[in-house]
Order: sequence, then C-alpha cells, then structure tokens
Amino acid sequence: MDSTSKKRKLMAEINVVPYIDVMLVLLIIFMVTAPLLTQGIKVELPKAGAEPIEDVSNQPPLVVSVDAEGNLYINVGDDEDEPVTGRDIVARVAAVLRNRPNTPVLVKADRAVAYGNVVGAMVLLQQGGAENVGFVTDPLNTYPVPQ
Repeated sequence: MDSTSKKRKLMAEINVVPYIDVMLVLLIIFMVTAPLLTQGIKVELPKAGAEPIEDVSNQPPLVVSVDAEGNLYINVGDDEDEPVTGRDIVARVAAVLRNRPNTPVLVKADRAVAYGNVVGAMVLLQQGGAENVGFVTDPLNTYPVPQ
C-alpha cells in the first residue's frame, strides 16, 4: 500500500489546559488585589507615573488616609471610618509594627490636602516606628481625554 492512499483523520479538539492555567492565575491575582481596592476612606488621589511597590510580605498594608479636610484615618481597629487623633495613630502603628514588623506602611492623601498635613501624617508614622512609608496614587491617564 502506498502512503498517499492512506488517509488520516484530522483531530478537531481544542486543548483547554493552557486556558485553565491562565484563568487560575488571573483568579488568584484578582483575589489578592480585590481587598486592596476597597479599603479606607474616599479620597481623590493624585496621579503619578510611579512604578508599583513590590509587596514581598504577605500581610495587609497599614494605611493612613488624609481626607480633603485634613482628617486622619487608619485602617486598624473597629472605627476605620471615623477620624482619629495623632496619638491614636502613633499607638496603633506601634502596636501593629511590634506584632508584625514587616507590615508595609502607606499614606493615602487627597490631592487637595496641604503638603504640611501629609508630612504631619508621615511624622506620626515615624513616631510609631515606621521606617519606610509609601504613597498611594492613581496611575497617570495615558489615553487622551475628550474635551
């Protein structure tokens, strides 16, 4: 028999294993980032073209928020939606960093807040024992804005 006379049946199957792998990776990414998107006080963040901070610790960050009126909020404790004093921030930051020293510390300030209020929040964080403080910003809009 000639090899040309032998016909092979074509296989019409889609290999879905790579798609499942991609789906599972995306699911994990969304599960990790979803809690970070919904925390804290509503502030209008400034826009910056900075690179994201690498999160090497598997701990939720400690976030101090400064709203447009200059009120301070912290995402630790039962009253996350209530303004707190500077003493409260120092005490809570010290307690968290004492128990979990590798906790990332972030400042989330409204774009309308005076620079002095943001520096004041950073000083309070340093008094509580935070050595490295990051800023939460919105990414720059790379698409043209319609006029």
